Amino acid sequence: MYKIRTIEQKDNVKIAYLIREVSKEFGLAAESGFAVADPILDNLYQVYQQPNAQYWVIESDQGEILGGGGIAPLQGDFSILEIQKMYFDDAIRGHGLAKQILSLAFEFAKQQQFKLCYLETTASLWQAVKLYEKLGFEHLDAPKGYTGHSHACEIWMQKQL
Repeated sequence: MYKIRTIEQKDNVKIAYLIREVSKEFGLAAESGFAVADPILDNLYQVYQQPNAQYWVIESDQGEILGGGGIAPLQGDFSILEIQKMYFDDAIRGHGLAKQILSLAFEFAKQQQFKLCYLETTASLWQAVKLYEKLGFEHLDAPKGYTGHSHACEIWMQKQL
């Protein structure tokens, strides 16, 4: 079994490692500008302590961190929350856990009185794109805000809440 819980300080090393491994699996190289290059990657617990931010991890019964995803204000437009750092170990993909984390993110955004969620991704993560579309995200013609990933992530999407 797996449980979804908010990130704790002790999770920093494990979730950073997972994000780097999944990024390698999909060819998302740091030098190309993907999230794996973010300087905050080793300190996600601290990053998600800011106002209007939350990060959830998926933990196995053995205490292994197998995935995670978060939401935080979009740099450059604080009226929008951005879905961030959604990465999952192969062992748990296809079990609905990404959908569960996104549901938590949408509920969190609504509680914080936000009306719009935004995300950036890439075509190599086509399974994620299909999920986002299924959950009501619409494709955009240009990026929003200043994520720093816009040249690497060629797919921009938003969802009205």
